[in-house]
Amino acid sequence: MPYALFSNDAKLSKAYPTAADVWKIAQKSGLVVDVVAGQDNTGPRPVLDHDYEIKPCQLEPHEDPARNKAEAEREAQTDLQLAS
Repeated sequence: MPYALFSNDAKLSKAYPTAADVWKIAQKSGLVVDVVAGQDNTGPRPVLDHDYEIKPCQLEPHEDPARNKAEAEREAQTDLQLAS
């Protein structure tokens, strides 16, 4: 089942093969913040900012989650090379 980033039931990202893939994209986009939970003292945990959600989605016609993931990984690698 593919997953995407949503806000108020509006799909904001391309579809990716797993929820973990969407977490990675959201983190690289600055949409993940660390929150310290109340009294459990387990340290900060990542959460999505601004009421974003990661949930299963329907594919758009001709959309390929594996291709979307590969493109995102290539873009991230290019960004790292440009920053060097």
